[in-house]
Order: sequence, then structure tokens, then C-alpha cells
Amino acid sequence: MEINRIIDHTLLKPEANEEQIEKLLKEAIEYNFFSVCVNPTWVKKCAEMLKDTGVKVCTVIGFPLGANTLETKVFETKNALDNGADEIDMVINIGYMKSKKFVEVENEIAELAKICHDKGAILKVILENCLLTKDEIKKGCQLADKAGADFVKTSTGFSTSGADAEDVKLMKESVSDRVKVKASGGIRDYKKAMEMVNNGADRLGVSAGLAIYKESKSL
Repeated sequence: MEINRIIDHTLLKPEANEEQIEKLLKEAIEYNFFSVCVNPTWVKKCAEMLKDTGVKVCTVIGFPLGANTLETKVFETKNALDNGADEIDMVINIGYMKSKKFVEVENEIAELAKICHDKGAILKVILENCLLTKDEIKKGCQLADKAGADFVKTSTGFSTSGADAEDVKLMKESVSDRVKVKASGGIRDYKKAMEMVNNGADRLGVSAGLAIYKESKSL
């Protein structure tokens, strides 16, 4: 496995400036990462700079809290796709999940999945595992699967903790073979990256992609 081909090269800090985004893009092209993951305001620029490179553009919706209305998430998603996004990482309505409003959670995911799939895009569903119980993680995965999501994802990287290898295993066991798992948040070295992969992660969302890739080549 070439680890660079499962990395979403990520820069989501609110203070990230244009020069830093351009550096991210150049690194993604040079090291052939699967995608870059950026905030929506940078999607158009990324799509233009990455055209014909094979590197995808991923962005985040309802980020990082998930508490936007469905109508807002729908608009954000359509806007991101129109600007050139290939993949959408949406944050579920965590408050609804905690309130057992499962129909609403599923309907939101289903609506965004349809919008993405109509445009040939991928939908990943961020559960924010650190705020959920193990039962809620399992239920969230099942809802995302039923609603047509392509991936379930561990974390935003902006809450109380990030990816946990045992949670990745639980997520993998809670979805059908159709649905993949993305681990993100706090994965800063090759050892931790491989823990996630060995427990079932199909994709890694990391800001330390360069360091992880270089470490993999030095072993």
C-alpha cells in the first residue's frame, strides 16, 4: 500500500492564509496525495490549481459543530460542488444524535448524499466520536450506511479528541462492505497512521501527511 494514496492532505485552521493553501496544493501534487481537504472558501482556488493533476478536492460542511440547519448544509454542499469539490465531509447534527432524533439525522445525511451523488461526488459523514457513546457511534454508522453515505469519519479534529483505533474498528464493523472509514484528528506519525489502517481505515485525514509519507519511506 502506498500511504500517500489514502491521505487527504488537510489544512482546516481558520487562520490558514492563501500562501499556506498554495503550499498545501504544491505538496499534494508533488507527493500525489489522494486529495486536499480545505475549508469551503478555498475550494474554487484548489479546483483550479489541481485541474488535471489527479488530486481531488475535499471540503467540509456544517463544520466543525454540525449544528447548522439542514437548509444551510444543503446550500453549503451545492455551493462547494459548484465550486469544484469532489468530496464532501459533513458533520452530523450531534445534538440530534444525542437526542435520539434518528430520523432527522438519517434524513439529513440522505439529502446530502443525493446531492453529492447526482454530481458524481463522494459524501463522508463525520460523527465526532469523542462526543458520542460507543452505542451512538454504532448507531450513527448504521444511519449513515442506510442513508447512502460513502464513508463514515471519526472526527473533525476540532473537538475534545481525535481518531481512536478502537473506534475505527467499531465503525468498520458497524457498516456494510459498501461503506468505507476515514480516520482523522491527531494522526501525526506513521505508527499511528498504520494503527488506523490496520483497524479498518480506508482513508486518513491528516495535516502531517508530508511527515507521515516521508517516515514511511525511511523504514
